[in-house]
Amino acid sequence: MTVEVSRAFGFKVVCPGPDFAMLAKAVLSLGLWLQFAAGQNTPERGPQPSASNSEGDLLFLLDSSGSVSYYEFSRVKEFMWDLVQPFTFGPRDVQTSIIHISTTPTMEFPFDRYLSSGTLQQAIRDTQQLMGDTNTGKALSYAKEKFFSDEAGARPDVPKVLVWVTDGFSTDDISEPMQLLKDMGVTVFIVSTGRGSYLELSAAASQPPEKHLYFVDVDDLPIITKELRDAILDVIQANRLHAVDITSSSFRLMWPKLLSQETGYYTLEYAPIDDLARKRTKQVSGAHTSLMLSNLAPETTYEVALIPESNVHYFPPQTTRVTTLAEETSPAQVLISESGPYSFHVSWAPTLDSVISYQILYGPLPGNSVKLLEVDGEHNSTVVENLAPNTTYLVTVTAVYKSGKEKSLSAKACTQEEGSKVRHLRFEDMGPNTLKASWDSADGKVLGYRVRCRRQTGPSSVISVSPQIHSVILTDLASGTTNKVCVKPMYKNQPGKRLCRMVHMQPATEAQGYKHRQRA
Repeated sequence: MTVEVSRAFGFKVVCPGPDFAMLAKAVLSLGLWLQFAAGQNTPERGPQPSASNSEGDLLFLLDSSGSVSYYEFSRVKEFMWDLVQPFTFGPRDVQTSIIHISTTPTMEFPFDRYLSSGTLQQAIRDTQQLMGDTNTGKALSYAKEKFFSDEAGARPDVPKVLVWVTDGFSTDDISEPMQLLKDMGVTVFIVSTGRGSYLELSAAASQPPEKHLYFVDVDDLPIITKELRDAILDVIQANRLHAVDITSSSFRLMWPKLLSQETGYYTLEYAPIDDLARKRTKQVSGAHTSLMLSNLAPETTYEVALIPESNVHYFPPQTTRVTTLAEETSPAQVLISESGPYSFHVSWAPTLDSVISYQILYGPLPGNSVKLLEVDGEHNSTVVENLAPNTTYLVTVTAVYKSGKEKSLSAKACTQEEGSKVRHLRFEDMGPNTLKASWDSADGKVLGYRVRCRRQTGPSSVISVSPQIHSVILTDLASGTTNKVCVKPMYKNQPGKRLCRMVHMQPATEAQGYKHRQRA
């Protein structure tokens, strides 16, 4: 027998023959139970996304009979928790319960007992297998009673969802009680971990079966978790008022189609929960199923009520609570780039629709001289010009909001030294009385270079070259003389700083070559 590392349980057992099959399953079962008891969940790693704005009664029909092994029962409990973990639980959100399939059906806990993630997780973890017969039909009839019972914590006028996890075996008939549940508006999802009849189970599940029926091995339940959860959300969100596209100042309300243009209209009421006296009201046609609410306060929870005003049927009001996001502020960052002797580029982020303009204040440090630039709110950058070279500036970008509020952020910027000089002026002996002068390019937008040679004997000379040229040939340099060579970069506004070196030509009686030393 070989033991290998496994990400799920820390090990796995590879069995060379059937003699080890029972041992392998026992070891894996123990590993699973220890992991689940510790509150670790492996099917979906990392934090789960929140599934708020949902309201419904969710009932798990759990096969607790003797036809299910302890290992399989533990895997199904882990799957149940992973499935509901992102939901928000409460009397106005999602409520959950479990009914055991056994000789006699039993409700593990009522819908309204556990209304937080922590308490519900512990309740699922503590659920014990009952064993007994697989009387699924009897359990479905029992579920029909509890789904609509105040005593069981069920609520009227909320979506009802049944998730039945089965190994595919039942000792009694399920077709009639299942149809009664569906006729009462319950949406039925079936997860088969065994070899159940596709025809029987597809008839039992809500239609279409491709969206409500899953066949999967018990070890592969994590594969379907997200898909099944999304399908449940489609049911419990589509049938109630909920919000989407939530920002710091707005959100869109959506609701099921209850009315038409001819049969009535909707009244929408909304107010901050801490100041209900500020209630606002809107009316929309019965043909609408959504409405955008704007000009809201950031980080505020709103109580919203949708009242269908029908001239045909009575529809109960629907309510929800929506919390706007924290206000995104601008500028959140200021960037200085493309700095030169007389200008630099300022940019900022983010750009927001709520900003009407930006003000850029800048001045040298130290000092109290400040200048102002104004930029339209749709732009996020500008160029600051006519600056002093080799100077540090304080730059402050202020966003002016439509509300009248202002938000500022500052950064320091440094202009470059005036007319950056060339670097690394060097010489190469090209023969009698001749040298090649070379240099590295200067910074900035150089228009060209000017090379001046002052000979110890003979006339001086000036050579101008394009910015792409970084060398010149100097001739007529007499043996035994010391000559001065200077290279100066040329810019648009004024020339840069020159770099000079003295170069000595060896006398003709000495070895050919030269010596040079730097002198500014």
